[in-house]
Amino acid sequence: MFRTYTCGELRSSDAKKTVTLAGWVQRVRKMGGMTFVDIRDRYGITQLVFTDSNAELCEKANKLGREYVIQVIGEVAIRSSKNQNIPTGEIEIIVSQINILNEAKTPPFTIEDNTDGGDDIRMKYRYLDLRRSVVRANLELRHRIAFEVRRYLDTLGFMEVETPILIGSTPEGARDFVVPSRMNQGEFYALPQSPQTLKQLLMVSGFDRYFQIAKCFRDEDLRADRQPEFTQIDCEMSFIEQEDILQTFEGMMKHLFRFVKNIDFTEPFLRMTWHDAMKYYGSDKPDIRFEMKFVELKEAVSGHDFVVFDSADYVGGICAENCANYTRKQIDELTEFVKRPQIGAKGLVYIRCENDGSYKSSIDKFYSQDDLKLIAEKFSAHAGDLILILAGGQIKTQKALCELRLEIAGRLGLRNKEIFAPLWVIDFPLFEWDDETSRYYATHHPFTSPKPEDIHLLESNIGEVRANAYDMVINGVELGGGSIRIHDSKLQNKMFELLGFTPEKAQAQFGFLMNAFCYGAPPHGGLAFGLDRLVSLFAGLDSIRDCIAFPKNNSGRDVMLDAPGIIDDSQLDELALKIVKN
Repeated sequence: MFRTYTCGELRSSDAKKTVTLAGWVQRVRKMGGMTFVDIRDRYGITQLVFTDSNAELCEKANKLGREYVIQVIGEVAIRSSKNQNIPTGEIEIIVSQINILNEAKTPPFTIEDNTDGGDDIRMKYRYLDLRRSVVRANLELRHRIAFEVRRYLDTLGFMEVETPILIGSTPEGARDFVVPSRMNQGEFYALPQSPQTLKQLLMVSGFDRYFQIAKCFRDEDLRADRQPEFTQIDCEMSFIEQEDILQTFEGMMKHLFRFVKNIDFTEPFLRMTWHDAMKYYGSDKPDIRFEMKFVELKEAVSGHDFVVFDSADYVGGICAENCANYTRKQIDELTEFVKRPQIGAKGLVYIRCENDGSYKSSIDKFYSQDDLKLIAEKFSAHAGDLILILAGGQIKTQKALCELRLEIAGRLGLRNKEIFAPLWVIDFPLFEWDDETSRYYATHHPFTSPKPEDIHLLESNIGEVRANAYDMVINGVELGGGSIRIHDSKLQNKMFELLGFTPEKAQAQFGFLMNAFCYGAPPHGGLAFGLDRLVSLFAGLDSIRDCIAFPKNNSGRDVMLDAPGIIDDSQLDELALKIVKN
């Protein structure tokens, strides 16, 4: 055996044992006639001691470089100067034999928790970055969560079933990644954006409780919480209603919080309609760790000859407590923040609630002290508070106000990563209108069921139809979402018709599902959690990249493998493909 113990295993109770360790050299320190070497593996770090009583051993130790792979034999001894920062800090190994298993080039960045390597270099040498304990801890947490999800769902009678990766293309929604077929030239597979239709077929097949930790693929613009390939905890249940789904997976989340964070949620998770989420937070994934709800002001502020408010479709604001001491410079910074192109507000109005009961505002010219007092009362504002107001088109302004709310909360330290505020967002619109194409699209996907009480609106006012859908949101992050599915063929055909599918197109893309429904489909519904986002939340990360072993960068490239790349002409010929450059 190359080792009898790992580098994180030995304790003071192992003193005087002769042991064999193997791992990577973390650092070498020469002190007088002794050399100290820290050896590291996945489990921890152990200090090795080379004494001047064996000059040959000391010489070997002094020649060791960072990341050399070595094997040592020695005796466990109690350290005279203990290190309380590591589990093995009470012992050290007095080395009697060393074997260099592999030399190493000097790595391009330090393999330390606080490394000197930037994102690009660490992505290129990801196999070295994974040696850092902070990165490894994220993957260990991912493993534990995935294992515990499997165990928990198994106790509830769920069965894990794998579904195929090469499927047919369903271009509604995000773009598909497509794969050419050599055996069927001119035809293409698609990589699944989710196992949606396949898990519905499993319900038709009688597998009434399915789950899968599934790879999914979407060709869309990337950001901190998106990767072109990601992992879902994908679940589906038969003979259930929305409440059954919410109770089942709220239970799973409560279990994970106890398991991972030792946090016990004894009360039911808060539920909020999509309409209220947009009205009070400007987002369908509101962060409710703090208040600062929107207050609509259009009626209260109109008619004072202030054209910005009078001409706006929507006027709304937030109240930041104890921020009236913000300087003009700080308010100017917030103004520039909301005017960024990605946010798009034209300006920012402020009202300071002074300690003497007066009000100082950027709109003093148009509004008297009594007017400002009435506005402040709508916010229940107190002395020392700062009111911030935006105006414009409703949707755009609410989104900008949402970004401002999050920015202020960040500055005030209200977005503590160790505080968790779970929330179910329910009653989404079933359809959303797209001005560019002048048509309705499914807010979620074409298989989402409308609320039973709204089905009659499909004939008269589809914009008002609510979906039997739900999202789980924690700390402003959508961790998962799902819906009750349509299981009636007639209603499904109506849905396709409203979405602009001809019967021929619906049959071509989804005929396999519609045909299956003809053989008795049970009422069913499901939910999928983003495993990457879940791990990121529990680990307190800002990006899901840090909990994925080999992620892509923001351009969708794997800079370590240099993918995507060009393929040989011979491969193109086999696939009957030709590259046409723009």
